[in-house]
Amino acid sequence: MDPRIVFVTNFPDAADVAREMAPSGFELAIVPARSPEYKEAMKDAEYLVGFVDGLVDEQLFKDGPKLKLIQLLSAGYDSADLEATKRAGVPLCNNGGANSPAVSEHAILLMLAVSRQLVRQHKSVSSGNWRGNSTPRVHEVGGKTLGIIGLGTIGKKTARLAKAFGMTVNYYDIARLTADQEDALGVRFRLLRELLRTSDIVSLHTPLNASTHHLIGAEELKLMQPHAILVNTARGPVIDEAALYQALTDGTITAAGLDVFDQEPPKPDNPLFTLDNVILTAHLAGPTFESNTARVRNSFDNVQRVARGEEPLWIAPELSE
Repeated sequence: MDPRIVFVTNFPDAADVAREMAPSGFELAIVPARSPEYKEAMKDAEYLVGFVDGLVDEQLFKDGPKLKLIQLLSAGYDSADLEATKRAGVPLCNNGGANSPAVSEHAILLMLAVSRQLVRQHKSVSSGNWRGNSTPRVHEVGGKTLGIIGLGTIGKKTARLAKAFGMTVNYYDIARLTADQEDALGVRFRLLRELLRTSDIVSLHTPLNASTHHLIGAEELKLMQPHAILVNTARGPVIDEAALYQALTDGTITAAGLDVFDQEPPKPDNPLFTLDNVILTAHLAGPTFESNTARVRNSFDNVQRVARGEEPLWIAPELSE
């Protein structure tokens, strides 16, 4: 019997791509998470692929005793039980930056949409008010200082795009680049509080873990300039959402662009929904048609690596600690 890949996804495009790109010599089972079909398929599964970090717990390894690889289509894995994964001795790998072009583009999109008050302008025109009661004050991003918090794969791509728009780019990351690496990318290191004080736009690109939970709270927001914009395409809980709402309503900062929330989906009465100085998207920075193809390509490459007896790429670093 061919080794089985269990593929779990909520995105039809990803399922279609999986069928087209499935490597020969493997059985592909595309099943809904936690369904009876999933439970049955996991009995003989050697590879689990998909948006599955929320499935990674002690029960997973009971359901899938033959697992050799957990391959995520996502970049983040904050819902996975890494201790259970360590005990099982099964590598857990992320998508290898497959969605990084999409997320970096989305971060720039939010910067531009907020700076140009895109949603307000659209509403005025589509309602027949043309410019409304007054011409909105809009801003260019060129010449502004962008502060990137978290200079991983996505952060670096965001920096390159920002440089193309003529922005000055500073960054904060616990893994600091060498001087030569900073020169090549055109960025400069700043301490976190220093970066918050000096940036016109702050863009978050950190993973979510104990050290980054509510990394941006009331104290950090107060360090930012009153005209500053905060963009988050990372994970919602990196920001204290209640503190952000307060900062957006009392003039501590001028605006925000958010793709992620503390609770997803957010409750209908989320107070951020009442504000006109925030632009919101539904955690859709990463899932583009192009990134779905790249995710599946990287995933099946890793599956074949393990099948050949090789070490997979992009193993969660916490598993080697």
